[in-house]
Amino acid sequence: MNIGELQAPKRKNKKRVGRGPGSGMGKTSTRGQKGQRSRSGFNYKPGFEGGQMPLQRRIPKRGFKSQNRIEYQIVNIACLEQFESGKIVDPQVLKEAGLVKSTDRLIKVLGGGDFTKKLTVTADKFSQSALDKITQAGGEVKNRELIKPAEDVA
Repeated sequence: MNIGELQAPKRKNKKRVGRGPGSGMGKTSTRGQKGQRSRSGFNYKPGFEGGQMPLQRRIPKRGFKSQNRIEYQIVNIACLEQFESGKIVDPQVLKEAGLVKSTDRLIKVLGGGDFTKKLTVTADKFSQSALDKITQAGGEVKNRELIKPAEDVA
């Protein structure tokens, strides 16, 4: 295709209403007769059903989900048994092992299961039982510092 072969897109002509009976859209201009919708200046709100109880108010509401919630990726301490003693377990290692989906999201270590290895575990949050089990096994706990992208100063 060359630049000389380009054409403007085909456009549909706008419907011209109220232009006499020969147009097929004269007299009431496709608005029907009488009623709120036939008047000039009519405007409807989305979800309005003519005074009938709207659908979004008829359906029962369930539960509550805070918009300020913090969602963590959960890792139980029993899952950390697969690593060798003395290893540093950080979010990247957890992702490679398939224990978390993303290193960008927050990670919390819970104390479910037994733990015997001496590991250095880095995560965003730890339960109290997880902290106790890691320190009793001789391991170390580090809180991850989230790296925020540098803001451009112009």
